[in-house]
Amino acid sequence: MQIKSDTEIKTIRHSSYIVFKILNEIKEIIKPGITTKDIDSYAEYRIKEMDAKPSFKGYCGYSHSICISINNEVSHGIPSNQRTILSGDIVKVDIGVYYQGFHGDSCITIPIEKVSLEALCLIKAAEEALYAGIKKVKEGNYVSDIAAAITKVVDTYEYTVVEEYTGHGIGYNLHEEPVIFSSLSQQIFDTNLKAGMIFTIEPIVNQKSKYTKILPNGWTAITVDTGLSAQFEHTVLVTHEGYEILTH
Repeated sequence: MQIKSDTEIKTIRHSSYIVFKILNEIKEIIKPGITTKDIDSYAEYRIKEMDAKPSFKGYCGYSHSICISINNEVSHGIPSNQRTILSGDIVKVDIGVYYQGFHGDSCITIPIEKVSLEALCLIKAAEEALYAGIKKVKEGNYVSDIAAAITKVVDTYEYTVVEEYTGHGIGYNLHEEPVIFSSLSQQIFDTNLKAGMIFTIEPIVNQKSKYTKILPNGWTAITVDTGLSAQFEHTVLVTHEGYEILTH
């Protein structure tokens, strides 16, 4: 677990800003007919245009710049020229940016045109869960406080939280300590939050079962029961007063 210096925080703030900016641009260009590879190519171009690099490209052998997971895909959806965005889809776009030695990371779920009321409700629940967790970030609190807040929101909606994928410390490395759990039903290795810590909070909320399975491509996780999945993620700094959302 690393407490970041003011200089490191400044750089991570900028890498996170790049993530935020590109996600907002993607919200404007994504539409039925565009392929997930088109979106990936756009993101990579914009990241490099801002003198940064895609954090995900080359990470553990991953060959693309971002992850795009659709409908029942839980995470790590691989961009493809054969995968076209359709009206009614809910699309998770996850971007990591490496700028001057430090990473930023964020994910949003985008509804495409006319989506079902159930899908909209799931998206709402996932976003509410994220912000409930963020509100528990302050010096002296624990990771379990974040997990409890997320769990409470998701339980209210009668959805489930995926346990295999968690938030994480971030900075010089894309994944650092501590692990930021999203569910109280997990075995939590609790961490006391201290000012200067930076980590991601990223609950993945499923419509039905919390369980997932990996596709033959070795990357993409899907729900075991074809239920929908939604996610929002922010990179967050612990401050003496509370928190700062860096990817905002």
